[in-house]
Amino acid sequence: MIKQPYTKPALTIAQQIDQLRGRGMVFNDTARAAHYLSQINYYRLTAYWLPFESDHATHTFQQGTSFEQVLDLYIFDRELRLLVMDAIERIEVAIRAQFSFQLGHRYGTHPHLNSALFKPVWNHAGQVSQLNEEARRSKETFIQHLLAKYIEPLPPIWAVVEIMTLGQLSKWYANLSNGADRNLVAHVYDCDEVNLVSFLHHLSTMRNLCAHHSRLWSREFTFGFKLPRKRPQALLNSFNPKAPRRIYNTLVMMNYLMNQIAPGHHWHERLISILTRSHIDTKPMGFPDDWKTRAIWC
Repeated sequence: MIKQPYTKPALTIAQQIDQLRGRGMVFNDTARAAHYLSQINYYRLTAYWLPFESDHATHTFQQGTSFEQVLDLYIFDRELRLLVMDAIERIEVAIRAQFSFQLGHRYGTHPHLNSALFKPVWNHAGQVSQLNEEARRSKETFIQHLLAKYIEPLPPIWAVVEIMTLGQLSKWYANLSNGADRNLVAHVYDCDEVNLVSFLHHLSTMRNLCAHHSRLWSREFTFGFKLPRKRPQALLNSFNPKAPRRIYNTLVMMNYLMNQIAPGHHWHERLISILTRSHIDTKPMGFPDDWKTRAIWC
């Protein structure tokens, strides 16, 4: 394909509305639509009106498609991102705590400085150097106090874990050389370490998507996670292996971990509420038809 210069002009808000109306979109409140189009990039909304197109080549909409339907889908996706971020925060904080607690009790104050505990193929020295840089830049008073008072190049594990990003935490955990060490953390949640390693990697990519306000609804993730096959038993029948890279399986695992981390939480009730209130088609997210009857949601 021969590349050509992009010559389409920028459209005013009124022109954007006229273009969408010309393609068959209905506007029940033009002033409200104009306001939202001035606050939400037209191009960002294209992902949400794509399912309503009857012909993608001409961008013609199905009869009766309204701007309000598209906006409702966008607002649902925003609420879903916020809910997912809430769960990611709780899971990240809990895994940080268990990672530092379990390794600290088994190997002492500075297991992260012991390269023998990590896979030989992993660049342990490079990761320690990266943590050193994070610690040096940190504005946390406790980090600066520990660096100034003690001779070790890094603070103890229970302090340094607090300046790890989720991606770093995922890598440090995944690269422990001994599966038994990884299971010290995983078994707290009745999980197998291979599944928790995979899920944390998945969560780190999910968090990046949420942080950049990317769409979760109808997204097929580049990196899914390995679905449990043996444990936890109560969870196995709640997954949908037919849609391994859709968000449904992520939400199942999140809900399970939230039950372990914060018993009595209302996270899954909030999820069901936004699904019900928004009348969203859940199939593009990988939800099976009978999802409400599966154990994790009951």
